[in-house]
Order: sequence, then C-alpha cells, then structure tokens
Amino acid sequence: MNLPGFPDAAPLAGLGGGVLIGLAAALMLLGAGRIAGVSGIAARAFGLAESSMPRAGAWAFVIGLPLGALIVASLTGAAAPSFAGPVTLAVAGVIVGIGTRLGSGCTSGHGVCGMSRLSQRSLVATATFMVTGFATVAAMNALGLEVLP
Repeated sequence: MNLPGFPDAAPLAGLGGGVLIGLAAALMLLGAGRIAGVSGIAARAFGLAESSMPRAGAWAFVIGLPLGALIVASLTGAAAPSFAGPVTLAVAGVIVGIGTRLGSGCTSGHGVCGMSRLSQRSLVATATFMVTGFATVAAMNALGLEVLP
C-alpha cells in the first residue's frame, strides 16, 4: 500500500508494529508490574539505576530489542538502515541516553506507557518530543538539508 507523497511508507507494517508494542507494554505492566520504558530498563541493566527488575531480566530485554530486529530483518529480507555509520549511531545513542536521563524517561516510557496512563509528566514530555521533532525538520528544511520530500 502506497501513501501519496510517501512511496516508502508501510502503514500496515507500522500498524502491526504499534499493536505489538502496545501489547508488550500492557503485558509487562500487567504481568510484571513494570513500565516498559527502554531507558529505565537499560539504566537498570548497566547498573545506573535501581529498580525492582532483576538485572538479568533487564539485560534480556536490552539484548532482545536488537536481536528481535535482526531476526525479523533476516526473515523478511529487509535491508539494514544505511542513513548513518556506526560511529554516528553510537554518538547519537549517547546523546539520546543523556536526554532520557534528564527527561526521566524516553519516548517508549513517556509516549507509549505514560500517555496510556494519562501521566501529566508524560503528556508534557511527549508534547516536547513532538514539537522538537517538528522544529528540527522545519529548521533542516529551511537550511536546505531536506528531511522530508
């Protein structure tokens, strides 16, 4: 299915992924009593934060994220993203990690789990993520660094 102006869009795959993320977040909250915020779980895995989640469980979650993506990519023949090299991705990851610690959570924690619980902090954080993303795209387009076609 193609969307006008977005020839590479995959809305059905996005819908399926969103449903799986929501289901996983609900199962983690109902089954383990834990919010499925990736930054908090990663901080627990690396010993940067204390929580009731065992470190082994946190490591399983952190390792399962890229492993799951690799499995799906190998089964579907999807190409690996080629928008940035490993050094750029590592630097970006560190910057995002710092931001998630400053913001008391990441997009998955605030945007998926917090919004569904109507957390005021998450509503503000998610609005901030969105406005910042819109402003960044607008600034890059204004500078001639076209982000969107």
